[in-house]
Amino acid sequence: MTEILPGVHTIDGIDPSPDFSTHVYLVKDKGSSWTLIDTGLPGSHEKIAAYLTQQKIDPHAVKKILVTHLHLDHTGSLKHLAKLTGARTFAHWLEAAFLAESPKYEGPGMPPAEAFRVDETFKDGDTLDAAGGLVAYHTPGHTPGHTAFYQTDRKLLFSGDLFFGEGTNVILTTPDFTQHMGSAQVSARRMSQLSVDALMSYHGGPLLTHGGAAIRKLVATF
Repeated sequence: MTEILPGVHTIDGIDPSPDFSTHVYLVKDKGSSWTLIDTGLPGSHEKIAAYLTQQKIDPHAVKKILVTHLHLDHTGSLKHLAKLTGARTFAHWLEAAFLAESPKYEGPGMPPAEAFRVDETFKDGDTLDAAGGLVAYHTPGHTPGHTAFYQTDRKLLFSGDLFFGEGTNVILTTPDFTQHMGSAQVSARRMSQLSVDALMSYHGGPLLTHGGAAIRKLVATF
């Protein structure tokens, strides 16, 4: 459990296995509030609540919860954390429909454990008043409404499952859990055009420096 960059925390101890890391990010807003990006598997809310207590952060200071995509390892504690914090919840409009099970998601990867209706939806290119100001980039492929969040001033990219960290490199999302790899490649090329210092991947990594170079190295291979 650590602050990896000023105002950016990863909440450890929620990995499903020792060789498969998951990074829920707690990020400081411009004021006194905080934003959570993704929520981990079911049961992760207990470790996240404990971390807030350890850091002396009132749960109600978490004002927003952003969802990169619908898979269970990202949304498993969404309901619990929304209730604990009172935060407003956000997802891409496509992903929000599957989270609400309208219709049910039948693609690869584990769907949400139960229906959940987010408070607000966004579309590609929207700016969110969260984590110091984030631009939502629709990055389909892994799931239909998968989204990456970019903090322009600090050049931080919260990439969800579009990229996995692997040492000082990144790999593209894994085929077994991805709806359409070609779309993921196109999304990756789009993200390679951003100026990225720190790449905040959900699995593996993160890469705190030279994230953009790692993305460009990857996309040069396809």
